[in-house]
Amino acid sequence: MPIHRSFAMLLHRMGDPLQAAVERAVETIWARYSEPLTLDDIADTAILSKFYFSRVFRKLTGTSPGRFLSVVRLYQAKHLLLKTSLNVTEISYLVGYNSLGTFTSRFTRSVGLSPTRFRALALSGYPDLPPPEPPPLPHPQFGAVQGSVSVPTPELPSRIYVAAFKDPIVEGWPIACDVLDTSGEYLLHSLPEGTWHLRMVAVALRDIDPRPWRRRPLCVGEGQPVTVRKGQVLDVELTAREPGCFDLPILLALPELDSWRVPQPALTAPTAGR
Repeated sequence: MPIHRSFAMLLHRMGDPLQAAVERAVETIWARYSEPLTLDDIADTAILSKFYFSRVFRKLTGTSPGRFLSVVRLYQAKHLLLKTSLNVTEISYLVGYNSLGTFTSRFTRSVGLSPTRFRALALSGYPDLPPPEPPPLPHPQFGAVQGSVSVPTPELPSRIYVAAFKDPIVEGWPIACDVLDTSGEYLLHSLPEGTWHLRMVAVALRDIDPRPWRRRPLCVGEGQPVTVRKGQVLDVELTAREPGCFDLPILLALPELDSWRVPQPALTAPTAGR
């Protein structure tokens, strides 16, 4: 279990006021993401010095307050693209960006698609992912990670994504990905040498909300960072859990667009709220 998850669980059991302080900060970020928030502004809501606050925030969430704010802004931009007819420039300003170019480049890097492409695919359909074609293991030029993953509610049909990223944040296209239609064994092959962060997310396949911006993962999961070497196959088991308030929202496009066969509602005026 990653350090920030175990630290958060320990504080939860202890009823530590530090957890409540960071929860207030996270709530502030979600409520005021469109404003020019500074570290001082966010730390003030936690009633902590900004230096101490930054350390505690990182331990609980796995990232810095500024990075958390950036992820929330891009996440909200995804939803505005899906549920409104506002143009990209208008949306960039609504989520706190003063530069359209900066917004577009960060969105594209984090989501894996440009804002315009993301919106278009939400209406026309996201292409099916090709099935993995793993080379024989072990491969002399690459490493691999394999193991099992299960969801806490197996009675609910779901699609499970397991992927390796270079950073703890689930953004951009992963270096390797496997897609399961049920709990079971996964394989991430053709991994270059290096340290990778494993993440999993399960999305529903039944009773899907027709509004893509309201779809949420059924569960998420992660493992400790793994260091891969050429010709090596690592075994890593992943445990799924319900998303919590300290989890960063997922920027990768798939959770909203995966179930694109659901009829899409007409785009409406923007509404406030998370």
